[in-house]
Amino acid sequence: MTEPFAARIAAVVAARGALCLGIDPHAALLGAWGLGNDAAGVREFGLRCVEQAAGRIGIVKPQIAFFERHGAAGYAALEEILSAARASGLLAIADVKRGDVGSTVDAYGEAWLTPGSPLEADAMTAVAYQGFGSLDGVLARAAQHGKGVFVLAATSNPESSEVQTLRTAAGETIAQRMVTRAAASGGVAGVVVGATVDLGAVGIDPETLGRVPVLAPGFGAQGAALASAPVTFGAAIGAVLPSASRSILGAGPRDLGAAIDAAAREVASWPR
Repeated sequence: MTEPFAARIAAVVAARGALCLGIDPHAALLGAWGLGNDAAGVREFGLRCVEQAAGRIGIVKPQIAFFERHGAAGYAALEEILSAARASGLLAIADVKRGDVGSTVDAYGEAWLTPGSPLEADAMTAVAYQGFGSLDGVLARAAQHGKGVFVLAATSNPESSEVQTLRTAAGETIAQRMVTRAAASGGVAGVVVGATVDLGAVGIDPETLGRVPVLAPGFGAQGAALASAPVTFGAAIGAVLPSASRSILGAGPRDLGAAIDAAAREVASWPR
């Protein structure tokens, strides 16, 4: 029997903590690391991140846009990085934010969640603007293989309130609806909630949120502090997987390991 993704996440957190290292090879970071702003540069950057994360933390999250901008060569580099992460025992979340309907969205799931696929990851991020049910095929594939799907619920950008705070006929905000549906997925779906989000302002119930894995980007460069997360997420803090990238990656290749260790220690101090 395939172990549910929620159980896999729980095991990783228990063994290595909840910190997730975002692998985001921004052009400025590549330059600061002495690497070229090309496919070779993102490959080297990603492999160094995996090397330093292995044995320190349990989760990494490549931001696919920074690889995709280099075309086929960028994707080839990404394939190597995902393979290296698996070989190092890291759980890899592909931050792809895919969403569509029918066979198209199913093909996204096939690409990112199928064992043996060149782009195989342990989880992917997804968008359910077409309705949570549009992801049924992706969720079924994830359940079959012990993979996960993090569905966007509440994001940190100010424009998000235009959609995410709208209310359904049942009175839930769209953001809360994503959380509610994820909580009913049997441990397959989690949600993305930005670390700078005010849960009350977007209508998210912390008790319900705490029943699903919560990928929380926005720490560091985007303004959220790791120390403030227990207040921000309240009763849901035990489910939060804090994702930090530039605030750690900015330490450079020589001091990357120490920066990961420092962030991991701070996260370890949270109540869980």
